[in-house]
Amino acid sequence: MSAAARAAAAGLAAGLSLLPMAVLAQSAEASSAAKKELVARVLKLQQPGVENLGRQLAEQPALQLAAPVRAAIARLPQDKREAVARQIEADVQRYAEDVVPIVRDKAVALAPATLGPMIEQRFTEEELRQLVAILESPINARYQALGLEMQRALGAKLVADTRAAVDPKFKALEQSIQARLRTAFATAGAASGPGPRAPASGPGN
Repeated sequence: MSAAARAAAAGLAAGLSLLPMAVLAQSAEASSAAKKELVARVLKLQQPGVENLGRQLAEQPALQLAAPVRAAIARLPQDKREAVARQIEADVQRYAEDVVPIVRDKAVALAPATLGPMIEQRFTEEELRQLVAILESPINARYQALGLEMQRALGAKLVADTRAAVDPKFKALEQSIQARLRTAFATAGAASGPGPRAPASGPGN
């Protein structure tokens, strides 16, 4: 074989050796783009859950105020409690109307950069296709809708069936709290320090 022929053969061999690498690179690029599209579809399908998380986080501070607010209202004169409770309830409602959209929309905006990489790393492209198929399935949609209905049905039945056992205990707790507050108010105003404690009614008394 002449030198020219050997050079041509070597060049052809080198070109053929690079061909699979080029094909693999194109395939990987296409696969990555397809995978990112699947991740975006998963995030879109999960958006209601993301919005619900934002709503819960926005409402949580107000919910944490519930117990101390109830205790404070219980310390008011009886004829003042209902009006103050309504005013506070309106304040909480205004807070939720202002804050929930801010946190909910921010949760949706952060989800792609926060959750997207996690989903992309933990699932293969084929697994993501299967996941999307499950999430987009009409059967899944029907089950999710039924899930809310089942929650309400179970909750209503649970409340009805446990009310007789729970109500007396809850009333005893309310009485105990009210008695402790009355005692605290009575002793707080004593100039010579705390006076004798009034008996507090505990649960079951």
